[in-house]
Amino acid sequence: EVMELYSAGKYDRAFAVAQKALRVAEQNAGPNHPDVARSLNNLAGFYATRGDYAAAEPLYKRSLAIREKVLGPDHPDVALSLNDLAGLYRSRGDYAAAEPLNKRSLAIREKVLGPNHPDVARSLNDLALLYDARGDYASAEPLYKRSLAIREKALGPDHTDVATNLNDLAGLYEKRGDYEQAEPLYKRSLAIYEKVFGPDHRHVATSLNNLAGLYDTRGDYAAAEPLYKRSLAIWEKVLGPDHPDVAKCLNNLASLYNTRGDYDKAKGNYTKAKGDYAAAEPLYKRSLAIVEKALGPDHPDVATMLSNLGRLY
Repeated sequence: EVMELYSAGKYDRAFAVAQKALRVAEQNAGPNHPDVARSLNNLAGFYATRGDYAAAEPLYKRSLAIREKVLGPDHPDVALSLNDLAGLYRSRGDYAAAEPLNKRSLAIREKVLGPNHPDVARSLNDLALLYDARGDYASAEPLYKRSLAIREKALGPDHTDVATNLNDLAGLYEKRGDYEQAEPLYKRSLAIYEKVFGPDHRHVATSLNNLAGLYDTRGDYAAAEPLYKRSLAIWEKVLGPDHPDVAKCLNNLASLYNTRGDYDKAKGNYTKAKGDYAAAEPLYKRSLAIVEKALGPDHPDVATMLSNLGRLY
């Protein structure tokens, strides 16, 4: 039920059900049962989605410890916990902590499930994301491509996991400046997400934001602006006004206005996010504080926000 609610975009309900599932599992099975580990991992995932990494980390670690003790170090559920904990560290920018977990997860899955299993594809893609985030595109690209090939063959061309791969590979091409390769991948990813989830899902918002970023980088501001705005509206609706993804999209839209020289509109955008201009600064600081709390003061996203605001004045 938890994952069905989550996939349907009913995040608040899914979060409540996940909390209840953990309580029930602990009462019925005891604190060290695999059902408890699964509930812990699910609940940690919700905290991570909300940007509350401090709450998510101990839950992921407890889930991993239970699974290693009860199921053994090479069980697929251990690989899942390793992969999810690595994803949290990657989101916080702690790449050194993430890499060995990603590699161990991949090794377990290849050994137990075989080289062409969809779970292997997930580990490949997540390790590629790590290398991508570090700027090691030469290491990331073949992992993305192998993951994509596995998923297309095993799951079909219109599966959401395929869309994830397409989106991530497109991002790599964009960062390398290969916009012609990136654009059709972004568009195909967006089409899959909209078909499967509908128009107001957070994955749709991510794809819209990424495609907008590509157009923004190319200087096609007229194409980028409505995509940023639609992405922002979805994120505010789904995640609430104080989520790091909302702050990121606000910065992207403001940066677009700033880049094209529309300074008054850019100031208006920041004001819209925080009330009238006289009250904008403390509210912007609150928004920045949320991101710093979620990602840490040294995360690249915090530096980007500060830099974009500084260029506005």
